[in-house]
Amino acid sequence: MSRSLGIWLAVLVVLFAGKGFAHEPHRAVTIERAQEATVGILPSEEEAPREAVKSHFSVRGSGVYIGDRYLVTARHAVEHQRGGKREVSDRIRVLTSQFEELPARLIGVDAVLDVAVYRLDVDEREISLRPVNFSDKEPVSGEEILTVGYPLGWGPAMTFGRVGNTMTFLPTAQSRLLQLDMSACSGNSGGGVFDAAGNVVGLIHAVIQTESIQSDRRCSHLTFAVPGPLVRQMVTALIQGKHPPFSKLGIHMTAIKVGIHWRVAVKKATGPARAAGLRPGDIVLAIDGTEIRSAAHLKSYVLEHTRPGQRIAITIQRDARQEVVHVTLGGS
Repeated sequence: MSRSLGIWLAVLVVLFAGKGFAHEPHRAVTIERAQEATVGILPSEEEAPREAVKSHFSVRGSGVYIGDRYLVTARHAVEHQRGGKREVSDRIRVLTSQFEELPARLIGVDAVLDVAVYRLDVDEREISLRPVNFSDKEPVSGEEILTVGYPLGWGPAMTFGRVGNTMTFLPTAQSRLLQLDMSACSGNSGGGVFDAAGNVVGLIHAVIQTESIQSDRRCSHLTFAVPGPLVRQMVTALIQGKHPPFSKLGIHMTAIKVGIHWRVAVKKATGPARAAGLRPGDIVLAIDGTEIRSAAHLKSYVLEHTRPGQRIAITIQRDARQEVVHVTLGGS
């Protein structure tokens, strides 16, 4: 079997697996809407010689159009190597589903959530893109989803799946992630994850390699996305020329086994945590009544649910007794 035939058969398998989602009448509109909002991220001029750029296109990532000429993608999808370090491109070119190649300039970028916002340098009336909205609610485990993107440098291609674990943590992200049961490849990075109504519920952050087409093109059924509400908060701030202030607790953490459970313990306390009286060895049980299950969970909770200056109640175990310590959070 030729390589090209194998690729197209793989696409047919993915589409057939999503038949239930695709064939409900109102879903056809959702799929079209998602496709018309998706762009491919083309290599920047810093990455490819001008002659090569003119002769063919190769898509390196995906993005989603949210209106008023704004595009959202993953930060790592628009980075390039320069002088031994990774830099975010000030200007990029994107490809629409109608094969329009459009220029865009950087508006803002964030490393915490792996998000970048660009604005198209063309009149909105001249493009075929249709905007989509972020969902007002969190997706739940088992919910049907789809993504549109450029999985192997070509597309747009659609895949269908379901939301898995909504409290997943990876070392590549400083927030929690949505684990998705959905086929994706490295070129899907930065693309939107859409619910049945066509709203964005996540932005694809990572694909854990389980199979390889080429050494630099990874594919997997293990896909992870930054939750939509977090992305929307960051995008709104970046468009306004701001940066969401992240809270600072001041705890360096370690893990300790208590009975049959592993718990989060304070390894070192600095700043607000130290001022409130937290000490090395304190076991963190809960924040404002929410049980803390891991160091990543604690970090994500502070990121998502608190603001600088907020006073929180931390339930700890110190020696053999439980105590509540009140901490006034600092700012990033």
